[in-house]
Amino acid sequence: MAWQLSLDLPLAVALGPEDFILSQANRAAHEMVTAGRWPEGKLALIGPPGSGKSHLARVWQAESEAMILLAQDLGPSLPPPAPGAAIVVEDIHRLASAAEATLFHLHNRLAASGGRLLLTADRAPARLDIALPDLASRLQATAVARIEDPDDRLLGAVLAKHFADRQLVPMADVIPYLAVRIERSFAAAAAVVERLDRMALAEARPVSRPLAHRALYRA
Repeated sequence: MAWQLSLDLPLAVALGPEDFILSQANRAAHEMVTAGRWPEGKLALIGPPGSGKSHLARVWQAESEAMILLAQDLGPSLPPPAPGAAIVVEDIHRLASAAEATLFHLHNRLAASGGRLLLTADRAPARLDIALPDLASRLQATAVARIEDPDDRLLGAVLAKHFADRQLVPMADVIPYLAVRIERSFAAAAAVVERLDRMALAEARPVSRPLAHRALYRA
């Protein structure tokens, strides 16, 4: 049986369009994002942590040549976008109050010039803690594409992708074993693979079912 010893290698996350895993949990969101024709030129892509929002945003970036901005890095000012620009602002739930006016002006300039704005967040725009009323109203009027919690097929595929991103080849029974025992969430899949990577490296062992059992049930 083939197995691979865990090595302390840099994490290389595959974010190409061909690496995005489609299932019932994210198919509608994928169709909305990649269509690129959104009401008023804006869309909020929401989903739980680790659900592939950043990956899907990069799929759209590759098609649209969009600029990607991180909400937590926005300051009190931002150079005006080119007319008709395409921009992604990631993780707007992390937007600082001092940067709310920046996002408000970016939104308005894109709307006025026929640009497109893709926002990502871990919750719906109506649930964001936005102090600036004008920005809050514009976000609440944004169409929403939602990634749901993973179904069985997607959870197994996400586990496989996390192993591949870490250049690990688990034994054949590991992913089926994990998929029916971990919490059904993207974050849980990422966490258990990270734990197994550390354990396999520390113990110089293959990623096997006994190791997976210990990762799940022993502190």
